Amino acid sequence: DFQLNGKPVRLATDPSRRLLWALRTDLALTGTKFGCGIGLCGACTVLVDKQALRSCRLTLADIQGKQVTTIEGLAQGNQLHPVQQAVVDHDALQCGFCTPGMILNACGLLLANANPTEADVIREMDGNYCRCGAHSRIVNAILSAAQAMKGAAQ
Repeated sequence: DFQLNGKPVRLATDPSRRLLWALRTDLALTGTKFGCGIGLCGACTVLVDKQALRSCRLTLADIQGKQVTTIEGLAQGNQLHPVQQAVVDHDALQCGFCTPGMILNACGLLLANANPTEADVIREMDGNYCRCGAHSRIVNAILSAAQAMKGAAQ
């Protein structure tokens, strides 16, 4: 049992099943992408108890009793999360394959560091690969989202 996007989930399956495949196959949440399968590319990033983690490396046993957030659960109704909105505003994507993992990794970064420098963002996002070359727009979007999140908190 775990919380998924704010709702309780119980799956009757092998506890050693990878979270990535449970999300995509069992729960039809395909925003979490399969990239490398070994935790290096970041395409499968989700938030687990507000920490960005690679779902291809986690088992269902690893997340028992925890809160998991996927890209599908990030927005509040029709209101995009500030990171999602910043990605749109800065046109920080091209093909979109890496975008869900980028967004969730950025959310994890901003939850841990509300005032990151450009160097912090580059360092923390280095493990999320974008083959389209939208890196500078992604960094700008994250820095913009940090400002928006600080403004919303005040």
